[in-house]
Amino acid sequence: MLNRSARGDVAERAFRRLRLGRLLLEIRLEVSPLRQFIVIGLAILLGLLISAAILIAVGIPPGALWEEFVLDTVFDLQNLHSVWFLAGPLTFIGLAAAIAFRCGFWNLGLEGQMMWGGIAGTFVSLHHVGPEQLRILTMLAAAILAGAFWVMLPAFLKWRFAVNEIISTLLLNYVAFYFLVYLLFGPWLDPRDGFPHSPNYAPFERLPDLPGGFSSIVPLALAGALLIAWLVLASRFGLYVRFISDNPLAALAVGVPIGTVTLLAIALSGAMAGFGGEAILTGTEGRLTYTYFPGYGFSGVLIAFLARNNPLGVVAVAVLVAILFVAGQNLQIFFQIPGSMVQVIEAIMVFSVASAEFFLRHRLHWVR
Repeated sequence: MLNRSARGDVAERAFRRLRLGRLLLEIRLEVSPLRQFIVIGLAILLGLLISAAILIAVGIPPGALWEEFVLDTVFDLQNLHSVWFLAGPLTFIGLAAAIAFRCGFWNLGLEGQMMWGGIAGTFVSLHHVGPEQLRILTMLAAAILAGAFWVMLPAFLKWRFAVNEIISTLLLNYVAFYFLVYLLFGPWLDPRDGFPHSPNYAPFERLPDLPGGFSSIVPLALAGALLIAWLVLASRFGLYVRFISDNPLAALAVGVPIGTVTLLAIALSGAMAGFGGEAILTGTEGRLTYTYFPGYGFSGVLIAFLARNNPLGVVAVAVLVAILFVAGQNLQIFFQIPGSMVQVIEAIMVFSVASAEFFLRHRLHWVR
């Protein structure tokens, strides 16, 4: 008869024979660019498939999805104009979010900075600041300064009083919006029709159109993306930003000017948002309204997140989001789906990419 110890050994060997194994989770020390591209691409594809399944479930034929999202949006000239008009401002807002996120500042006040950019540019127009030949440049410069100034307020609150920038930037959006409403229903109300918008910009205060009726916003956005890409990926400033983001204590120890670099990155974020706001007005609206910015803030965060804060990736994702917006508007018209459905699709894309981050940073494998 086996003693207790022998019986335990026999039971352990039997358990090992029957055991299937276990799932082991390991942290990846390095992630290759190819793996990042594949995993993020698969996550985006999964998000699109889930979104398509939801749209089909609410009654949209599968063939209509292909027609609206691909054929009509990309190959129809009118829809292509709409995608072009949206992609430019979305690129600016995505760049603004990406710059702030790179230095660890959660700038969720992009719409407020857009509004102040539009207010500053319209002020220059209404008061005829500068010569007519340079008026458009003066308006854009004023928008850049106004956006940078507005984002520095939450930066100061964080530095001086440790106020969380997520809360302060979001609340300052409301301050900017109600000041804009005051202007448009008060001193800047268009006297010709009495509607809440400013008087029209003069022709020399508008961005010129390209051949074919396309706006010049997109070339400006591409130039801005290339400039920001060089700044954050190839310059000393970008190296400092990455150093501060990865290890601020080590950056401080080796003498990196953390405060100066961080403030410059935050100011650049607000400047890009302000520029994007005024670019919409001078490129498409032609006057200041209170309806030209809704949705851009969340979309900018989405674009920066999907592009992993890469300035060149922001351009590609901005085009995809613009296609999503235009196709979503067409689906609303022809299939009467609610406008919130586009926001649902955006949220699905965010969750898909967020889930992909787990597989980028971790390795799962089965061991016996």
